[in-house]
Amino acid sequence: MVMKIVPRRSYERGHSNHGWLKTFHTFAFAAFYDPENESFGCLRVINEDRVEPKTGFGMHAHAEFEIFSYIIGGAIEHHDSMGNVEVLKRGDLQMTSAGTGIRHSEKCHGDEQAHFLQIWSVPHTKSLKPQYFNRYFSDEEKKDKWVLVVAPAEAEGVVEERHASGPAPVHSPLSLYATLLSPSASLSHTFSPEVAGSRKAYIHVAQTSGYNPTKTPGGTTVRVAGSDGATAELREGDGAYVMGEAGKELKFENVGDRVAEIVLFDLE
Repeated sequence: MVMKIVPRRSYERGHSNHGWLKTFHTFAFAAFYDPENESFGCLRVINEDRVEPKTGFGMHAHAEFEIFSYIIGGAIEHHDSMGNVEVLKRGDLQMTSAGTGIRHSEKCHGDEQAHFLQIWSVPHTKSLKPQYFNRYFSDEEKKDKWVLVVAPAEAEGVVEERHASGPAPVHSPLSLYATLLSPSASLSHTFSPEVAGSRKAYIHVAQTSGYNPTKTPGGTTVRVAGSDGATAELREGDGAYVMGEAGKELKFENVGDRVAEIVLFDLE
């Protein structure tokens, strides 16, 4: 199987500016209908949200999905029906396994705009017991190397405790890596040869240089190359679908002039 890399440009995402909330939707979400981009493997939602101070998402219900927030800037105050209350800041990764049902709120904490990725995956088992996990990964840990921030609950070294070191557990075939790639630096990712057959990946470059809903690219540039010769250049806010197989390698090179914050989903 020849590897394919298919860019998903930032401006192609769904976009809404509600004043208090500026949001982009990689996949069909809310009023954004996109039948060609509804999901990818078990990955159902990647929303890049900016929430203004003293505002946010009030209490609302979820069931079955596993919902995680990757904090890029500012802080979010989380409350849920399981009794969890937490202020999440840059470097925090929070994961809520909604299971049979939970209610939660996510509001901007403090005087700085909150910027985060909200991600949903579909668990392999329905009617799970609701659970909550929080992990922290520093910028230094992520500098020019991949850090595994989410991994399948059954994977070696994954701890199902609210606060622990290592990746947050998810009940789906999804591993999430994050890096802060310096200008001129490069990094590779290889699909595990221990998992035979076809593999998928989704890449997202966070829009860290500022809110930009236009078709004019901003921020840094990341060149992605597959071991079969497929290539793509991604700017901030861009993503890419990757179709490959076990043992294939992806190489990332920051060809821009500033740090690129990249997340990589490795999926079945």
